[in-house]
Amino acid sequence: QVQLVESGGGLVQAGGSLRLSCAASGRTFSSYTMGWFRQAPGKEREFVGAISWSGGSTYYADSVKGRFTISRDNAKNTMYLQMNSLKPEDTAVYYCAARSGGVKWGPLAYDYWGQGTQVTVSS
Repeated sequence: QVQLVESGGGLVQAGGSLRLSCAASGRTFSSYTMGWFRQAPGKEREFVGAISWSGGSTYYADSVKGRFTISRDNAKNTMYLQMNSLKPEDTAVYYCAARSGGVKWGPLAYDYWGQGTQVTVSS
């Protein structure tokens, strides 16, 4: 198993930036595909992006493409989400997740989840 802990959320003005981190412990982090998801109040959890086990491939939802960047440091067992040009509609609880196998977009495909970190973007 792997345990995931997100950090780095907070309150930021529109146009600002935040960097989220997802620290992993447990089984070998580098063997997992990692994903970021978010859930706003009253809405379903949605895919933000994902990164392959090696970090060589990344995938993004259209709503964040060009503004968000996912990276990982397997030596530090940590994944990151750099969020730039934030918009009020980016306000949500952000979750990191891990799965064995290749990248998937649906949350049900992921086996392990963090507790989430709140991101609030004010207009």
